[in-house]
Amino acid sequence: MSVWLTRIIPNPRSPEVRRDLAGRNTAMNLHRRLMSLYPSDAGPDPRARFGVLFRIDDTHTGPHILLQSTHQPDLTRLPEGYGTHQSRPLDALLDALKPGLSIRYRCAASPVRKPGATTRALYNLPAVVPLTGAHADEWWTRQADAAGLKALTLHSRPLDAAQATRQPDQSGSPQRIHHARTRFDGSATITDPDLLRQKITEGIGRGKAYGCGLLTIAPARTTT
Repeated sequence: MSVWLTRIIPNPRSPEVRRDLAGRNTAMNLHRRLMSLYPSDAGPDPRARFGVLFRIDDTHTGPHILLQSTHQPDLTRLPEGYGTHQSRPLDALLDALKPGLSIRYRCAASPVRKPGATTRALYNLPAVVPLTGAHADEWWTRQADAAGLKALTLHSRPLDAAQATRQPDQSGSPQRIHHARTRFDGSATITDPDLLRQKITEGIGRGKAYGCGLLTIAPARTTT
């Protein structure tokens, strides 16, 4: 199974780009746009079927859309003039992972805590509590450990929440979706390459359909 990484540099003059990236529903709009690049007959959960993960990276030239999947996207399905794009397989990078290798990482994720029923009742807490600051950093350190990484450095910053409205299959009220997000950047040492490959492919945490959970890595820079 190959893993594909695609970078889309949106054209800010495109009406479709402005519609996708503007307003509170950016996460939902991008989810729909990117899923349109894959076959439509993929069963009840096409995102999971094709391993689709994405995020928006802010760069000095504007936002870039980073898309990862286990099925090569059909980029001809993007609207004309949507932007430039490039896809490449990650097989060589994933095959080269080994214990002790130093890497740089980035992940925009939704760090949360799920209190037990007793704690929720005692403190009137929701079923899922978003984490910020030092608590989010602690969450990421645990996730990195579970992904076969020993985090060496960590820089985190909050991002705008990913929001969407999900229409029920049958009659009922629309479901509001809200995923608080934090971006984690830093360096790490690989402790378990197999775990790391799995987490890169599967993503980390909640909200994977809405721009959360994509873990990207690159070899650490060396200085002489």
